[in-house]
Amino acid sequence: MSPRSDEGGVHEPPRTGGPAGALRIVRLANFVAPASGGLRTALRELGKGFKEAGHEPVLIVPGERHTDRETGQGRVITLPGPLLPGTGGYRVLTDKRRVAALLAELAPDRLEVSDRTTLRWTGKWARRARVPAVMVSHETADGVLRTWGLSENVSRRAADALNTRTAHTYARVVCTTEFAEREFVRIGARNVVRAPLGVDLEQRRPALRDPGLRERHARVDETLLVMCSRLSVEKRPGTALDALEALVRRGRRAVLVVAGDGPLRARLEQRARERRLPVTFLGHVGDRALLGALQASADVCLAPGPAETFGLAALEAMACGTPVVASASSALSEVVGSAGVTAADHGDAFADAVASLLERPEYERRQTARARAECFGWKTAVDAFLAAHDAGAPAPAREGVR
Repeated sequence: MSPRSDEGGVHEPPRTGGPAGALRIVRLANFVAPASGGLRTALRELGKGFKEAGHEPVLIVPGERHTDRETGQGRVITLPGPLLPGTGGYRVLTDKRRVAALLAELAPDRLEVSDRTTLRWTGKWARRARVPAVMVSHETADGVLRTWGLSENVSRRAADALNTRTAHTYARVVCTTEFAEREFVRIGARNVVRAPLGVDLEQRRPALRDPGLRERHARVDETLLVMCSRLSVEKRPGTALDALEALVRRGRRAVLVVAGDGPLRARLEQRARERRLPVTFLGHVGDRALLGALQASADVCLAPGPAETFGLAALEAMACGTPVVASASSALSEVVGSAGVTAADHGDAFADAVASLLERPEYERRQTARARAECFGWKTAVDAFLAAHDAGAPAPAREGVR
């Protein structure tokens, strides 16, 4: 496709000359910001994989203004979407008519939606247009509702109602782990498929360990903890500070570096100051090489989010050879395996888990972390997502066809 102007509507080129069997897979996502972490990574890597497999991925996300460009992950279109107050930069697609008109003009062969609340209406659009559509479950509904303060019973009833409508609306629901699948199994959904996410094993590797970077954040006799997370309620970042406080109280020399931003940052910084905790807040780290070096240089990565259905940041740390302590309420026990420890959702339990990991020889814990991450390459993830779309490998284009 030729470059497109940022102004005006969408001008579709004729769809000729592509490989037989190539599918236009249109993907929709809300709650994506420039500082987004796991979801943005997943969208990028899956798009790259779809494109490399010979298909035509198109991603539609909210932005400050309309743009339309070709990228390494395929075509990316942003539509103007308002900022959500208190979310640290998230935008949403609120103009249903404009989104529906764009979908009709794009004429997708498949639709993939990564938002089970505000974009659920697209499932009905897909049914009317006779386009097979999948919803990707990136987090458990009842888990998120519990982090917002709802009781377990209320959260479960609300989640069951939401998930029942989702399962009826979409041809398939994609879950990245058995943990994520449970809430759909609970309601008897029969159209759920499993497709894991992955990690770039070249961009994330133990060789990124940087003694100079580590020295800037921790002394030789200090344990360097790192948390790469959005600083929002559902991620429970305060647990990491509680764990650090518990470790310091027990006499362990430890420091925490936080890579990530979000609506809770100011409150967390204030807590660290008031309790005199050795915490460095880096904000959003857009330099992927620097983030990888930080993950590789840490002793332990903390992943306290209780509603995580996969945990890409934790997996990236493992690929860098760094073991993980994760919430036992999340799906990460399936992901980390013996490369980490899960803990109850409070500081003392996380501190206990950190201590138990550090009792292992460093070479052993780093080697185990890397070996576990190697089970999750993006090629496996892409193949599983394409299978969920019933998208086989396209036949090569015939010579001479343009």
